Amino acid sequence: MTTARKKIIERLDQAMAAAEKMDPGDLLCSYKGVWYPVTHCSAETFKALESFEARSDDVLLVGYPKSGEYIVFFASSKNSRIKKLSSRRVFATHVFPPMLPTSIFKNNVKILVLIRNPKDTAVSYFHFSNSMPSLPSFKTWDEFFNAFLNGKVSWGSYFDHIIECNKHFDDGNIMFITYEELKENPNLGVKKIAEFFGFSLTDEESQTVADRSSFQTMKENSHKTHGAFGNILFRKGSVSDWKNPFTEAQNQEMDKKFEASLAGTKLGAKIKYGVYCKA
Repeated sequence: MTTARKKIIERLDQAMAAAEKMDPGDLLCSYKGVWYPVTHCSAETFKALESFEARSDDVLLVGYPKSGEYIVFFASSKNSRIKKLSSRRVFATHVFPPMLPTSIFKNNVKILVLIRNPKDTAVSYFHFSNSMPSLPSFKTWDEFFNAFLNGKVSWGSYFDHIIECNKHFDDGNIMFITYEELKENPNLGVKKIAEFFGFSLTDEESQTVADRSSFQTMKENSHKTHGAFGNILFRKGSVSDWKNPFTEAQNQEMDKKFEASLAGTKLGAKIKYGVYCKA
């Protein structure tokens, strides 16, 4: 295990341990109308974001929570440490897109945005929230569904997140890929991502990457890669799991929300709502 990986695991373990001792009402902090977990974010963190200087060869992974990406916050108060990192630096974030440092766009940093259909995202996020000590838990699925639909959850509204990302759909330095297409054809997804970042892979190499990054493989290795957090991060990783908890009334509510927020947008079309979110 690399030193960097050990530090990540230590930080996650410390955050969870600290959260377990906190009052539930103190787990979140608000910044510009969006709620964030205090064990991962703070006013100091967002201040550091403002002065963060991106490099043109940086790599940024962006996604709403439980869209399929790792949960690693983009910047920390230890900005000096980040500056010392050698290139190519890789960052991942759930932060609301308008909060990204302006230097990201000024320096044309390549950004990979991972998106997942809202119904599966909601179900996965519900289980994650109730397992993660640093996030508020919900007594029932119904309670969480209402909070999710109205953006009253950590890291804000799923729909607002996608709406903001959609504004950059045609930017040449940004690639959008869905969790569902990666599940359907992992090899092709790896090839697309590699091409975007300027790498050339043989069929054998892309298949090896796809195999190693499959949900099952990552879940089996989660304790080595994420420590105790791995047991929380990796649950099912399936598509259409939403059909289990959603009521017909909730289906209709989510359908109306999607129609009002994202129907007619390019990212809305890419999500293939009619394929993955209809019974």
